[in-house]
Amino acid sequence: MAQYLIRRFFASLLVVFGVVTLVFFVIRAVPGDPVASILGEQALEVDKQALRDCLNLDASLGEQYVLFWGDVLDLSFGELCDERGVTVMEKLVANIPATAELAFASLLVAILIAFPLGIAASLRPYSWIDNSSAVLALLGISIPNFWLGPMLLILFSLTLQALPNPGSEVAGLAALVLPAITLGSALSAKLTRMTRSSMLEVLNLDYVRTAKAKGLPRWRVVMKHAFRNALIPIVTVLGLQFGALLTGAIIVEKVFARPGLGTLLLDGIEARNYMIVQGTVIFIAISYVVVNLITDLLYGAVDPRIRYD
Repeated sequence: MAQYLIRRFFASLLVVFGVVTLVFFVIRAVPGDPVASILGEQALEVDKQALRDCLNLDASLGEQYVLFWGDVLDLSFGELCDERGVTVMEKLVANIPATAELAFASLLVAILIAFPLGIAASLRPYSWIDNSSAVLALLGISIPNFWLGPMLLILFSLTLQALPNPGSEVAGLAALVLPAITLGSALSAKLTRMTRSSMLEVLNLDYVRTAKAKGLPRWRVVMKHAFRNALIPIVTVLGLQFGALLTGAIIVEKVFARPGLGTLLLDGIEARNYMIVQGTVIFIAISYVVVNLITDLLYGAVDPRIRYD
């Protein structure tokens, strides 16, 4: 286990190095003067020069790269030019809870939909339950978040007035329902089909037939003997899709006027704020790497036969 963790740690460092380097050069490859975009053409020259000094734009590209790595390594991601004394990390920390709340709520919605539906479809393949789950999965994958979100708002907030609209500034569970459904629907579609296919493979194995022959209750055969052994590909999909939840939250947070990393990133892009964009993208990438590592470690908990040699 220790050797495996060390290998994965250094592999993750290489990924983070690549992400930091790519983000740095891609952002600076965007044409146009960021100072003019931020301050406008009519800004005073002294203000423009002060912003250039803050963003290190007068330094060479190599010097900017080294300075940026210094900000990354001290985990501050730099100090904001428009808010002196405030670092990018402080901005991220202030917005992480809202995005994490939305991501985990969406994950819960997806699991509550996908697991029962996928298991039911596998127990009755090619029945009306299976066909209905296939249609729902197709709709979930096909409908984009930026369309589903407004449609849910029109139905539940404006027409039925059952849930608060984004402009009402209502917080709590009621304000989380529609964003979680919007973001979790696509994940539930993929997870449903993966649960079904994985369960179908396991249900035909010898140990499941033996458990049935022993006269064990059906729910115990399905949940303990079949579902647990079918979890490996399901856990893989969950881990991979968690990163998609973070990126999908960018659109959903904007549609529902929620605070979070997505709103912070889009505001940074609109204002051409190098530091905010860099810090947010790198944080999302690091979160994705960490979640993938946790997913690999969960394999051993799901299936004790797996060893990290």
